Amino acid sequence: MEIEITPVEARIIGAFIEKELTTPDYYPLSSNALTNACNQKSNRNPVMQLAEVEVNETVEQLRRKGLAMQSQDAGSRVKKYRHTLRERLYLEDHELAILAELLLRGAQTPGELRSRADRMAGFSDLTKVDQAVQELMDQEPPMVVKLDRQPGRKEHRYAHLLSGPITEEATSDQTMTQQNTPISALENELAELRAELAALKLDFAEFRKQFE
Repeated sequence: MEIEITPVEARIIGAFIEKELTTPDYYPLSSNALTNACNQKSNRNPVMQLAEVEVNETVEQLRRKGLAMQSQDAGSRVKKYRHTLRERLYLEDHELAILAELLLRGAQTPGELRSRADRMAGFSDLTKVDQAVQELMDQEPPMVVKLDRQPGRKEHRYAHLLSGPITEEATSDQTMTQQNTPISALENELAELRAELAALKLDFAEFRKQFE
């Protein structure tokens, strides 16, 4: 299934998936809750300031594309909405979690994906990340692409393809937004080391559980 979405549509789908996996009791989402999810400052790059009317219009666009639907609880007057990627593309939680992170934050390394997506679907090690990424890359057409390694970085990054082909200029602009300062090899390496440390902490926690 070929999908092409705008940056705002990508933010909405990413927010849908994130809330479905992290707060299932409050999912599907009302238009107000969805707007707040799209505009939150944590776990977002770039941070957006979308008006609720714009979110509603974009949800309607996604409904016409078959990527979202209305889901109204019995006895409730509040309209709620959800994404349809799970059933349309037969994606599991791990693939959805990786896709959500790429939609919400842009291109990332496996270490970054593991530490950030673990809150949505447990990733016991980097192998789980690699498997989920490969599943998304094996879709027809592919939903994720492996990017060339940037100067000063040890790991390749991955990006989603739902908004069309990735350009080097676009990924460079995204990295500038993430850093908010001139990029240096040391800053990039520090970010990767932090992601690796978070991954090691998860590994150690799993190891300790074996002896409890």
